[in-house]
Parts: sequence; structure tokens; C-alpha cells
Amino acid sequence: MSRQAVPITLSPEEDTTLATWGRSRTLPLRQVQRAQIVQLAAAGMDSQDIATALGVSRPTVQLWRQRFLALRVRGLEKDAPRPGRLAKITEQQVQAVLEATLHTTPPNATHWSTRTMAQAQGLSEATVRRIWQRHHLKPHLTKTFKWSRDKAFVEKLVDIVGLYVNPPDRALVLCVDEKSQIQALDRTQPGLPLKKGRCGTMTHDYKRNGTTTLCAALSMLDGNVIGDCMPRHRHQEFIRFLKKIDGETPADLVLHLIVDNSGTHKHPAVKRGLQRHPRLHLHVTPTASSWLNLVERWFRDLTDKRIRRDSFDSVPDLIATIEDYILQSNQNPHVFGWTASVERILAKIAKCKEALDALH
Repeated sequence: MSRQAVPITLSPEEDTTLATWGRSRTLPLRQVQRAQIVQLAAAGMDSQDIATALGVSRPTVQLWRQRFLALRVRGLEKDAPRPGRLAKITEQQVQAVLEATLHTTPPNATHWSTRTMAQAQGLSEATVRRIWQRHHLKPHLTKTFKWSRDKAFVEKLVDIVGLYVNPPDRALVLCVDEKSQIQALDRTQPGLPLKKGRCGTMTHDYKRNGTTTLCAALSMLDGNVIGDCMPRHRHQEFIRFLKKIDGETPADLVLHLIVDNSGTHKHPAVKRGLQRHPRLHLHVTPTASSWLNLVERWFRDLTDKRIRRDSFDSVPDLIATIEDYILQSNQNPHVFGWTASVERILAKIAKCKEALDALH
């Protein structure tokens, strides 16, 4: 005597949903078939006939009839969870890898690799790699940092961020700095050009043809840059550059210049020159806080886009390249906007300091 399947009765909402799924052309095929199985079962068709009509096995029909009776429409959307393969690596082994990674170093090395850790723990390299990936560990990477010990750090931070986010009326904020010792390097041999399947090449050795120092002032208003290449990096060159800034900016605006705490910027001759030009005001960044001066961001673009991969046979050639980059940059200037508030910066610094104090 054959067993009779439990009848299925659909609510109006379920009937509408399953009808939509059953004729869908965008849903996965398995979800469409499940909806059709339940629809036919609700119409009174037995499991063997449903299996024949839809081209599936009878156990498949019985499975999804039972899933629908247990979970209704929600049960048709995804497969039931499967237990999967039993883990061969114990939790104790995982913890041993994590403990060794975080608190020890291998003999004659500063950090673990997947191979050395695998050998030390008696595991495969792939297993160590999976454990590190799961716990977001990257022993091969380090990041640099510098903690400012400036006693007036907060006051200087508030002053400079205030200039960025809320500049004074009838004033122009300029980020000023020197990129010193830019080398005119000439490669000893011509490199190979970029081609399909191969990156461009350049020799590892080079000939030094001298250096130049670029003084630059980045306008926070429109992104334009005032620049001048000079042979040396002294207070005399800085005074000369201040005069250039004074002559190339509107005379009716007060100039707020953000500079670092280099001795070049604090020389007595510079202070006397500022007294003769009362519209110029220097705002000094805290020690070890060059990230507060946005002209450093422009310097990075200059290095990455124009200097690092080029070759220069003389200092005048290097200077001409820098001046051309400034000219092209000013034709389509990029405004570097400041978005971080003082509170956000101080909170991040406090968090980093807390982490450092916990390690010592």
C-alpha cells in the first residue's frame, strides 16, 4: 500500500508568489523548479507525475514538498545548510599559529612567512595562509608612523585646520614648502618601452647630474601653484620665494602661509622680512606633522607623474621639466580639499597612542 503525500494548500499571497517565480526568466532555475513543484503539488498531482513532468527525480519532489510544508515560501529560496567536511585543523592548532604570529619571531628573521610558520607548527603552507587571511594578519607588511611631541600640537592643529575649513575673509591660504635635493638622474642605458606582455624597463644604475630645490606654494582656493627652482635650500632662497609670492598674488588679500618648522622658515632675517610685509602671516605645523601641509600631496604627484621614471642629462633639463609640470598643472588645477575635523584627528591620535602605550 503506497503512502499518500500530505496535501498542500496555498494562501492567495503564496499562490501569487509561486506563480511569479514559476514563469520567471531571471531567477535561478532551481528556484523556478521548486516553485513549479509546489504549484503542481497544490493542484493535487502526485510526486511521481510531478517528477516526470519537470524532469527531476521523485526524491527531489518529495524534498521540496516537505520543505514547503515546514518553512512555506521562505524555505524555497535557498538550500538547506549542509554540515560540510569535518575540520582537520583543531582550534588549538589555530590558536598556536595566532599566538606565534603575534608574539614571537622565527630564528634569524624579523617576521614569519607562511613557509617558516608552517614548518614550525607542522602544518601546510596553505593552512597557515588561510588562518592568516581569516584573522586579517599580514606579518610581511609594516607601516611607518611618527608621533609628534610638540607641546603646542593641539593649538597648531586647531589653527591650521581652521584655515583649511574656515579661511578668513579677504584672505588667501597658501601651503608652502621646499622639495629639496631633487636629483637630475640620467640612466646609464636607454630603457625598453612598454609593450603587450611586458612592462617598461629602466636600468638600476644612473649618473648624478646635480640637484635643484623646488619652492612651491599651493593655493587652497583654486589649486594653482606658484613655484621656483633654486640651487640651494637656505633662508635667503626662502625670502626670495616670499617676494615672488607677494608679487604674484592679489595685493588686496592677506596671505596666510602654512609652513613646516624648519629652521629656514624661522631665521631672524625671515622674521625681519615678514615685519616689512605685514600682509604675510606664517602658520607653522607641529613637529613631525608634514601631513598637515597639503603641498606635500602635490609634491607626491610631481614625483610620481613626472620625475621618478624620467631621465635628465642636466639640472636645466630637470628644471625645465618641473616648470612645464607646474604650467600644465595650473591650466587644469586640482583643488585639494581638507575634510578631517580637529575632533576626528585628535580621536584617532588618542586611539593610536593608546595602542602604543599598551605595547610598552
